[in-house]
Amino acid sequence: MTVTVLATGSQASSASVGLKLVAEGLTSPTAFAAPEDGTGRLFIADQIGLIKILTSDGKLLEDPFLDLRDRMVKLNERYDERGLLGLAFHPDFKKNARLFVYYSATLRNGGPEGWNHTSHISEFRVSPDNPSKADPKSERIVLQVDEPQANHNGGQLAFGPDGYLYISLGDGGAANDVGLGHSPSGNGQDLSTLLGKILRIDVNTSDAYGIPADNPFVGQQGARGEIFAYGLRNPYRFSFDAGANHDLLVADVGQNLFEELDIVTRGGNYGWNIKEGTHCFDPKNPNQPLASCPSVGARGEPLIGPVIEYDHKVGIAVVGGFIYRGSALSQLVGRYIFGDWSTSFNKADGKLFVAAPSSSGGAMWAMEELKIATTPDRKLGRSVLAFGQDVNRELYVLTTENIGPTGNTGKVFKIVPAP
Repeated sequence: MTVTVLATGSQASSASVGLKLVAEGLTSPTAFAAPEDGTGRLFIADQIGLIKILTSDGKLLEDPFLDLRDRMVKLNERYDERGLLGLAFHPDFKKNARLFVYYSATLRNGGPEGWNHTSHISEFRVSPDNPSKADPKSERIVLQVDEPQANHNGGQLAFGPDGYLYISLGDGGAANDVGLGHSPSGNGQDLSTLLGKILRIDVNTSDAYGIPADNPFVGQQGARGEIFAYGLRNPYRFSFDAGANHDLLVADVGQNLFEELDIVTRGGNYGWNIKEGTHCFDPKNPNQPLASCPSVGARGEPLIGPVIEYDHKVGIAVVGGFIYRGSALSQLVGRYIFGDWSTSFNKADGKLFVAAPSSSGGAMWAMEELKIATTPDRKLGRSVLAFGQDVNRELYVLTTENIGPTGNTGKVFKIVPAP
């Protein structure tokens, strides 16, 4: 079956939004959180290892809420996918002061020889003496995952509507899901590794973490019980729809040709590296899709296709956003707002998009570029790193002018109506 790519480099767009600057002077803002603690504070994680507070009156506090720089790998300022990548506050944060971070640490003692680093999912608690500070001594490492290469780390943390912590992990890096640290069938398809997966764990236990009894692979030989879904390359950003269905929307960064968005369900196999998007993938020749490939995984399970796909004429790294459930942008309610990092590795040229969920099951979503009404050329002119959502379900986009984690061009904008 031939599937038409939903966007091309010349696609016109009539949709537009404004951008209101809310924070600047950052390096590479990668995560955003708005705990429902009544303070109106917003928390911004910077890839270089800092978490900053944006107060309810719009002031970005200079003193960091948490500084993880001495616990992380040294980042390559030219380009790096490691660093502080994820931030999530416990649903009962107002009572228990617990928060969780995802960061790239040096390879743990005893880690596989020749591997690059170890991803840490850690818990911290707010200082009892200062609500604007996390206690750096309170770190409790929840989960460690060794990574063979520096790229494809995933990095998103989010609590689901069920109260469990969901974690995205990439396939381990390099390219095509092959090489050192990659299974013969690819990590994405290998249920014995956590790489290339969405995990679902219980952090409300006396152990480091618990595995929910209804996770899809609990008790299955050769499979990790933490796994919720698999067949993913680099699920860098995901979100839960705040609407009635609470859909889990995962943006999976593609290899050389296609980007995709998946609606992820319990136990689903999303195809990598058998497929890239809707197309059959050849690890030996990633620039040329195969004419045919299996439609099922090793267990006979179906390979679930994306609801959004676009090619690299549009952008080269999808950045997941949110189904808009706020009130300021009435024309966008119920639509998915997301972006792409850039059109190339040579310049910051990110884009914002909006997609309309299909009313018929299984159909692809129509998408178009969101023009920026508050810039002279109606373009963003920056790299898109992440999106955020506040307690009122209004959205923010996290950006930088640089390709790598250096400088202070990182800015956060609130997405507002076009003037």
